Amino acid sequence: MTALTYPSVSVQDSFLAFVDELVAAGPLDPTGPIARAVANYGSSWHEPAEFQRYLDGLRAEELEETPRPENFVPTTYLWWIDGDTFLGRLSIRHRLAPEPAGSRNGHIGYEVRPSARRQGHATAMLGASLAWARRIGLESVLLTCDEDNVASRRTIEHNGGVPDEPIGEKLRYWIACG
Repeated sequence: MTALTYPSVSVQDSFLAFVDELVAAGPLDPTGPIARAVANYGSSWHEPAEFQRYLDGLRAEELEETPRPENFVPTTYLWWIDGDTFLGRLSIRHRLAPEPAGSRNGHIGYEVRPSARRQGHATAMLGASLAWARRIGLESVLLTCDEDNVASRRTIEHNGGVPDEPIGEKLRYWIACG
């Protein structure tokens, strides 16, 4: 059964295969969580202890007291998995980041494994994340996507996204959390 869950060592091999797929598909967004993890862990996260350290770091990001760069806010990281197969990742910012990043990045970011795209995973994963966001205390969430990202726009709209004023090339949508 496919579920949104906390990151787990049980899907380490599949997660690392996801990272390999992303790297093969093209350059990683240098500001994204996967590029930062690759830069921090490189090949060392193939070792179980290092991968567990990576997971512990993700869980620590939820805590207000965790040291972080100035424009980062507490964030819950979740993985979309089916059995022992990693299908995607999602992050929920507990509040919008300081401007100008907050209005451009929104509360939720997600990414589906390249080999699992166009199968409804992003739509289902985003839908499942709204209950998590509500538990964090969010009544509604801001999502953004590039205006030429038709797949992400459809994912957001299928989950009830209500358009807001765009900022440059970024479309903005609000979704109620329940």
